[in-house]
Amino acid sequence: MKKFWLGRTPFRLRIFFRSAFLALAVAVAALAVRVLEEEKHRSYASYRDVFRETAEQISSRLRHPTGQLALLNPSAGDKSLTPIHPLVLPFSAIDFDDRVKARQAVEMTGCSVQYPGGGRICVAVGDTASAGAFLYIVGEFDSGPLADHSIGDSDLDAAHHVDVDIDARGHRYRWLAALETASLKQSSGVHGRLTGFTKAADGHLESRPDRDFRGWLWQDGRCATDGGDESTCPKRTFYSMRVPVDDWRVESTLSTRPDWPPADLADTLIHVAVLAPGSTVPIFDSDSSGATPPFSLTDLRTQIHAGERLRVRRISRNGGSKPIADLVGEDGEAGNPPLLLTRLIHQLPVEGYDQPLEATERISTPLADYVVTLTGDVRGLDRNLSLVASRLSWFVAAMFMAIGLTWFAIEVGIIRRITLLTRRAAAIRRSVDADQGLIKLDLEGLGGSDELGLLSGVLSDLMNRVNDDFKREQIRAAREKDMWHAVGHEIKSPLQSLMALHGNTHDPSRRYIERMQQAVHILYGSASPSEAILSASLSVGSVDLQAFLRHVANNAAEAGLPDVVFEDAGGPVIVRGDEHSLEDVVAHILSNAARYRPPGSAIRITLERESTQVRILIHNQGPPIDSSLGDRIFDYGVSGVSEAGQAGNRGQGLFVARTYLAKMGGTITANNKSDGVEFSLVLPLATQLS
Repeated sequence: MKKFWLGRTPFRLRIFFRSAFLALAVAVAALAVRVLEEEKHRSYASYRDVFRETAEQISSRLRHPTGQLALLNPSAGDKSLTPIHPLVLPFSAIDFDDRVKARQAVEMTGCSVQYPGGGRICVAVGDTASAGAFLYIVGEFDSGPLADHSIGDSDLDAAHHVDVDIDARGHRYRWLAALETASLKQSSGVHGRLTGFTKAADGHLESRPDRDFRGWLWQDGRCATDGGDESTCPKRTFYSMRVPVDDWRVESTLSTRPDWPPADLADTLIHVAVLAPGSTVPIFDSDSSGATPPFSLTDLRTQIHAGERLRVRRISRNGGSKPIADLVGEDGEAGNPPLLLTRLIHQLPVEGYDQPLEATERISTPLADYVVTLTGDVRGLDRNLSLVASRLSWFVAAMFMAIGLTWFAIEVGIIRRITLLTRRAAAIRRSVDADQGLIKLDLEGLGGSDELGLLSGVLSDLMNRVNDDFKREQIRAAREKDMWHAVGHEIKSPLQSLMALHGNTHDPSRRYIERMQQAVHILYGSASPSEAILSASLSVGSVDLQAFLRHVANNAAEAGLPDVVFEDAGGPVIVRGDEHSLEDVVAHILSNAARYRPPGSAIRITLERESTQVRILIHNQGPPIDSSLGDRIFDYGVSGVSEAGQAGNRGQGLFVARTYLAKMGGTITANNKSDGVEFSLVLPLATQLS
C-alpha cells in the first residue's frame, strides 16, 4: 500500500490542490454569508435605534406648539397660500396689544407664512370662542420712514395703511387700517395705532373707525441692514391686528355651546396688503409668490424612512376617532436589487427580525387628543442591504474567478504535465530496448517557458546525450573487442606453436607458456583494456626520483624519443611508487609530447621539490590542448581520437598515466603554455607516506 501511494504522487497532488481550492471557495462563500449576516444584524439594531429615535422626535415635535398647530390644522399643507387661509392656534388668543407677547406667540407656534425679502404673516384664530370670535393677523415687513394719519383727517391715503380683505361664508369684509402715531413716537423707533375703517364694496370708507378692529404697529429705530442711513434706510416693522368677523360673532352669541373653530374655517380667504402713501404697489402683499408655508403634517414625511408609515388619528371628546393623516416614507434608493440576493438576505437569521416595529404616542391638545402611530418596515432593510451587497458582490465574484482561474492554471499547466511526466518516467523501465538498451522517454507536449518546461527540455537533451553516448560506446567497445580479439589471436598463434615445440607435459617451459596463454586470455579474451588497466595491481616501493628521471632521459633516444632533456635538481628525491609503472607513465607522456612537438625541438623534464610533495614538469612545444576537452584528455579513448587511423594511437597512454599515478597516490594535470603544453605530475614524498 505504501508503494502504491508513493507511485500515485500526482494523484494525491491533484486531490490536495482540488481540496484546497474547494475549501478556499467554500471559505469565501461562508465568509460572504457571515458578513451579510453580521451586516444584517447591525443594520437591524441600527434601524431599531433609529426608528425609536425617529418616533421620539416626531412625538416631541407634535407636542411642541408648532406640532400642535399642525395637528389642529391637518389640511393646511394642502391649501394654497394665495389667498391665505386662517389657522387654529393651540391657545385661546394672541395678546396683540403687546409686541413681545404677540411675537412670541407667532414664533412659538410657527404659524407665519414666510415671503422672499423678509416679510411674513400669521393669520389665525384661537382654540376657543370664549375670547371672542376674532381673527388675528400678525406680521412683519421692511419699510422706510413711516407717514402717519392725523386724527380727524379724512385723507387716509396720505399715511401708511394696511388693507385687509376677508371672504367668509359668502360675505366679504374689508378694512383700511391707517397708521396713527400722534403722541406715540419714540426715540428708539415708531409705535403707532392701526385704526381700521370699514370699506364698502364700492371702495367707500366709513367716516368712523370700527371699534372692534384693533391693531398696533412697531418700527425699529435701527436699519434692517448694516451701513445704512438711519433717516432713510428700511427698518424692521412689526404689526399685530385683531379683526372681527360678524358671522362668527353672531354664531357664538346665539349658541351656548358654539361650534368652534368654525367648520368652514379652511374655506375662509384672507388678503393683507401694506401700502405707502399715494402708492398702488404694496410694500407687503400676502398674495406674493414664492411664499413658504408653515409646518404641517405632510412635512413629517421627510422624517420617516422608506417603507415606514405614520398614521395620525383624532380622538374627539365624545370618543369618536377620525384619521387625519396617513404618510408613507419615500423610497430614495434607486435601482432594483437582485431577487435571489434579496431572498438570501431575508433567510439569514436575526433575533427579533420577524417581530413588527411599531411606536404609538397619544398627544393632547386643547381641542382633542391625537394618537400618532409609526410603523417600521424591516423589509426595506433587506432591499437596502441587497443593493449594497450587489455592489460588493463583484468583489466576491472576482475572488471566485481568481480561485477558478488559479485552479485551472495549476490543473492544466502544472498538474496535468507533472502527471504525464510521472507516468512516462515510470514507463522508462518498460521502454528500454532490450537489444540496444536505449532510453525512450516521450516528452511531447511538456515543453514551455516555465520550470517544468525547462526540466522537460533538460531531460530530453540529457536522454539524447545518454543515448548518443551509449551508441558510441557500443560501437567503440565492439571495435576494441574485435581489435583486441585479433591481437589476442595473433599472440596466441605463436604461443600455440611454442606449445607444440614443448609438447611434453613435464617440460618446465610448457608451464610458463600456459601461464602466458592464460594472461592473454584474461586480458584480451573478454575484458576491455580499460577494465584490465584499472584492475591491475602495482608493487609500490621506494624510488629515487632524481636518479630515475636521469636514467629515463639518458635512455629515451634508444626508445625512439630523441632530444629529451632532464634538468638535474641535485640530491636524491625519494618517493613511494612502482618503478616499472612509473616508467610506463613517463614513457606515455613523452610519447604524447613527441607526437605533437615540432621536429627537432626538445622535451624538457624539470623536478620541483616542495614541502610534502614533488612535482615533475614535462614541457614540449606545439599546439595547445583544445579547451573543450579539459581534463577529459585523460579519459580512455579521448586523447588522439582524431588520429584514430594511426597505428598505436587509441587514447590509452594518458589514461594509463593517470590510473597508475592514482594507484601510487599521485595526480596529473595538463596546462597550456604560451609556446606549448606542460604536464604536471605530483607524487608525495616517501617521508609523508611512512
